[in-house]
Amino acid sequence: MNGYFITGTDTDAGKTYVACTLARLAVARGYRVFAFKPIETGCAAGPAGDYVGTDQEQLAVAAGDWQRGPLRGVYRFPLPAAPLVAAEAAHSAIDLALVERTAREGAAQSHASFTIVEGAGGWRVPITSDADMSTLARLLGLPVIVVARTRLGTINHTLLTIEAIEREGLPLAAVVLSQRGEDDPDAAQSNLHQIRRRWPGVALILRSNASVLEGLLPSLPSGAP
Repeated sequence: MNGYFITGTDTDAGKTYVACTLARLAVARGYRVFAFKPIETGCAAGPAGDYVGTDQEQLAVAAGDWQRGPLRGVYRFPLPAAPLVAAEAAHSAIDLALVERTAREGAAQSHASFTIVEGAGGWRVPITSDADMSTLARLLGLPVIVVARTRLGTINHTLLTIEAIEREGLPLAAVVLSQRGEDDPDAAQSNLHQIRRRWPGVALILRSNASVLEGLLPSLPSGAP
């Protein structure tokens, strides 16, 4: 697979916004995109009695709206909690092997030239009794993008997440601060400066201009459309 695993410093950090922006940018640049959030919690009940993953749907649409069935998401739970907790509340369990297999088969069968897998919550959010989001990232073997807020607390949360990822020896591609309309732009720039001062990798702010993510797009494979 060619792409990224997107994690966050916390829930609601802006992972889906960044993932969707990157997916739309890649589609516009000619990539065949597979954008996949395998596990979502806090899902609302759908008309057929099932559950709808809003983030999963947004990602699939951003990738071109071609994904069907489990390629739009494997697990959906109603409780807004960590995947392990939400699965237990639904008297269910998450099969990480199934998640990994669906991701790999979805990318391969669709001939995706760019794959985005979005985690749920932050890096240490539990998925099963003995696995967390870092476990899934290791299974998939994709470089990691960390998404963080631009508000107070971001420096600490981001640097701790960076330390955890690098300690496990996983490739960290970038840190993206997701700036919302109501966020103070001066505070955002200050947070970015402090993170760059402590970490030499790629760190940037995403507001509304998708082009800032251009550098994260790899070269298209030879023969791609």
